[in-house]
Amino acid sequence: MKRLRTLQLLLAALASSAVAGEWPHAVTYEIFVRAFADSNKDGTGDLRGVTEKLDYLKDLGVQAIWLMPIHPSPSYHKYDVTDYREIHPEYGTMKDFETLIAEAHRRGIRIIIDLVINHTSRQHPWFEAAVTDPSGPYRDYYVWRHADEIDSMTASSAGPDTDNLRRWHEAGKDTDSFYYAYFTGGMPDLNFDNPEVRREIYDIGRFWLEKGVDGFRLDAAMHIYPDEREDDSVAFWKEFRREMEKTNPDVLLVGEVWTEGDRAKKYLPGLKSVFNFELAGSILDALRSGRGDGLAARHADLQRKYHGVTGDFVDATFLSNHDQNRVMSVLDDEDRARVAAAILLTLPGSPYLYYGEEIGMLGTKPDHFIREPMLWQKQPDPWRAQTGRVRFNKSSAVRPVQQQLENPSSLLNHYRSLIHLRNKTAALNRGDLQPVGDLHPSLVAFIRRQDNERVLVAHNVSGKRVVIDLPETFKGFTEVLWKSSDRVAGKGATITLPAHSSIVLRARAS
Repeated sequence: MKRLRTLQLLLAALASSAVAGEWPHAVTYEIFVRAFADSNKDGTGDLRGVTEKLDYLKDLGVQAIWLMPIHPSPSYHKYDVTDYREIHPEYGTMKDFETLIAEAHRRGIRIIIDLVINHTSRQHPWFEAAVTDPSGPYRDYYVWRHADEIDSMTASSAGPDTDNLRRWHEAGKDTDSFYYAYFTGGMPDLNFDNPEVRREIYDIGRFWLEKGVDGFRLDAAMHIYPDEREDDSVAFWKEFRREMEKTNPDVLLVGEVWTEGDRAKKYLPGLKSVFNFELAGSILDALRSGRGDGLAARHADLQRKYHGVTGDFVDATFLSNHDQNRVMSVLDDEDRARVAAAILLTLPGSPYLYYGEEIGMLGTKPDHFIREPMLWQKQPDPWRAQTGRVRFNKSSAVRPVQQQLENPSSLLNHYRSLIHLRNKTAALNRGDLQPVGDLHPSLVAFIRRQDNERVLVAHNVSGKRVVIDLPETFKGFTEVLWKSSDRVAGKGATITLPAHSSIVLRARAS
C-alpha cells in the first residue's frame, strides 16, 4: 500500500511540475457527487461520473477535488454516516473510488473527502447499540444526560451552520435519557471524552489515507465539543493531526470553522487549513456595494493574524459552498460574478470552487436548490443527474459546459484563464500581499510579490468606469499580464477599468 501511494504521489508531482501553483496552495473544486455526473444513466451522479470528468477539471486548471460525503447514509446529502469504511451504493463501489484516486493522481489531481466525525447517523450501528443496550460499550460513544441534569433542552440561539435550537433529544418514549445533538436529532454527537471513540476515528482516518486520499475536509470542526468547551475542540484537532501525519506527513486537514477569523485562527495548529468565511462575505459585499477599497487591507490583516499563530497554514478561500446561496444568485449579474472570481483567484489563499460556479449555476435555499445537477451539454444531456425537481438550473437559464467551452468570452473560459494565470504566476500563487487602498474607493487593488516577481492587481467593483493615473511608485508595472476584456487598458501610467472589470500588471525586472 505504501509503495502504491509513493507511486501515486510521484505521478502527481510530475504532472504538476510545470506550474508555479503547487497543491495544497492551488485551486480545489468541490463536488456533490450525487449531482455532478451520472455515468450509468440511473439518474444519480456517481464516482465513475467524476472519473469521466477528470480531464475537464484538469483543463480547468484545478489540482484537487473535494468530494462531499461518499459514505452510506439515509439522507440525500450524506452528512449522517452509517458506515465510515464503505461507499454509498448509489455512488458506486470501493473499486470505483480506488479507480478515481488512481486516475486523479495520474493527472496531478489530489483527492480530499468529507470526513463527518462530529456526529453519526441515528441509524449508525454504534448508536443503535447504545440505545438498545444502555450498559453496553457503545453507550459511552455518545453524550447522555437525564432530564434533571439538563438546564435547558434548547440553545439560546442557533449558529451560522445550523437553524437547530433543540440540542437534547429523547432516545425513546419509555426512557428518561436524552442524547446531545448539535444539528438534528438524526445526527447524535459523538463523545470525544471517550478514548475508544478517538481510537475509532483515528483508525477511520488512517483507513482512507492508506487508500490514497490526500486530505480531509472536516465538517463542523468547531463542534467536536459544545461551545463552552472550545479549548477541548482545539486540542482534539492537534491530536488528530498528529495521528494522521503518522500515516501521511503531507495530509491536508481543512476545517469548516464557520466563524470570524479572530476565532477561527486558534484552530490552525491542528487544522492546517480553515475556510475563510470572512473573506467570502467581504468579496460579495464589495460587489453589492460598489466599494472595494478596504477589502485587501482586511484580508492582509487576517493573514497577519494567522501568521501570528503559525507560519504553516493554508488559507482556504472561497465565494460560496454547498450551505450557501450560489454566487450568481447573490450577485444577480454575470459581470459582477466575473469580478468576484477574479478577486478570489488573485488574492492570497488556496481557492475552493463550488461545482457549477464556473458556469454561473444559480440557486437559493432551501439546500436542495443550491445542490442542483451540473449542466454538461444541451438537452438531451447524457451526463446530467436527475435528482429531483430543478428550480433554477435549466438549460434555458444557464449555459451548459459544452456551450461555454465553445465561446471564448464565456464565464467558464473566464474562470479557466484566471486559474491558469494563477497556476503559472508565482506572485499570484504564493506571493505576499501589499494592499493599495488610496487609488479609488471602487477599486480592490493590491500588489503581490514572490522573489523577484511583482504584480499589481486592480478590480473595479462598481458599475462605473474608473480611470487611474498611477503614482510614481507604481509606474514600473507596465506589462499587461491579464485583463478581463479588450476594453480594459493599462498604458503608461494610466489604467482604464470599465464597470466590473479587472487587470493584472507585472513590473519590469529590476
